Amino acid sequence: MGSGSEIASELVSSPAAEEDCLLCNAERLTTWHFEDDECWVADCMVCSTPMIVWRTHGLPQAEVEQTLLARLERVAEDRYGSGGYWIDPTRRRIPDHWHAHARPQGGFFGRPT
Repeated sequence: MGSGSEIASELVSSPAAEEDCLLCNAERLTTWHFEDDECWVADCMVCSTPMIVWRTHGLPQAEVEQTLLARLERVAEDRYGSGGYWIDPTRRRIPDHWHAHARPQGGFFGRPT
């Protein structure tokens, strides 16, 4: 893992924050589980599942993405237990800012029943 400037050089698209991007703005509207200089993990406003967001607007290279997903998996295991979740990498509402959700096994929204 490198410095912010090394990460920025690994971008597939622009590292500039977008004023109208909800993920760039990172408002604390739900529970936050983790944050550092590279990313944050919070409950998604729409589906209530843990969601990791890369702080840089754009899409990371594969190596950075794997590091980010490992962070999400740690939060997902705390919420759903080992093997009780699946990672959904589809960026439906905000396709140009990398993020991913940890969804309950057998489900799509919220906490397992």
